[in-house]
This record gives sequence, structure tokens and C-alpha cells, in this order.
Amino acid sequence: MSSTLELEALFRDAAGDVYAYARTLLRDDGAAEDVTAQAFERAHRRRERYDPRKGTPRAWLFSIARNAALDELRRRSRTAALTTDLPDDAPGLEDDADDVVRRAAVRAALAGLEPRERELIALKFHGGLTNAELARALKLSESNAGTRVHRAVTKLREACHAPA
Repeated sequence: MSSTLELEALFRDAAGDVYAYARTLLRDDGAAEDVTAQAFERAHRRRERYDPRKGTPRAWLFSIARNAALDELRRRSRTAALTTDLPDDAPGLEDDADDVVRRAAVRAALAGLEPRERELIALKFHGGLTNAELARALKLSESNAGTRVHRAVTKLREACHAPA
């Protein structure tokens, strides 16, 4: 990640997803904005350290964002306070009754997951990380990361389809 133009393109592509990821972990719009800014600031300062052999620029950025979010959680002494709330202005969601019910079901299902499982889901779907990138970010084997994601997604599906 040698040029400022590459970093600007990465910002345009990933800023919303980094914010959504941080918002999922922190449950605080202001803190998520701060963490997003910190992640990009750190990425800018460390851009010469990016190693394409270790993953995509997006995965590298989400690893930085994860560390910034965990720093914020530690600062607050809330390391176990991962949350499931989606921002009220989540893109692509319509306001009809079916969507409201689906959103509530997903929130409830996410709330039933362990904090580590919620983080995996956030990195996988907000971050778009591959299992190999998840493994590197979380210091797991790739097969373990894949297994954990599969189990978390299975739990989500089961919880979302469980009778109310």
C-alpha cells in the first residue's frame, strides 16, 4: 500500500463497512466513527508495512480496525460488551413489516451468539474477509476459522427460523 491514492480508494471502498463493523462491536455511533478514523489514520501511518503476501488491503485494514476497536473496548473496560444492534440507517433495508420482523429476528439471533461468534460474523460479513484472512486476524488455523464461521452461521439460521 505504497500510495496515498491506493489508500484513498480503499477508504472509499471500505469506510462504510469498517464503520458498520466497529458499530457492531461497540454499540456506539460516536465510538464507531472514532475507531473508523483511527483505523484509517493507522493504515496511513503504516502503509509501507502492508504485505500483500499476508492478505488483501481490505483484510489488512480490518485487522487494523479490529485492533482499534479492541483498544477502545479495553479503554472502556468493556471487553465482553460486544453487541448486536444494527445502525438504524443500515443501507438496503426497507421499512415494510416483513423487513422489521426479519431485522428483529436477526438481532435476537445475534444476541444469542457468544461475543467471539458475533465478532466472526461481523468480520466475515461487514469486513468481507476470507477464512484465511479471518484466521490471520484472529490467530486461528484456517480450518478452525472456517468451522467457527460455519457454526455461528448455522446458529443464526436456526435461531432466525425457530418458531416464536
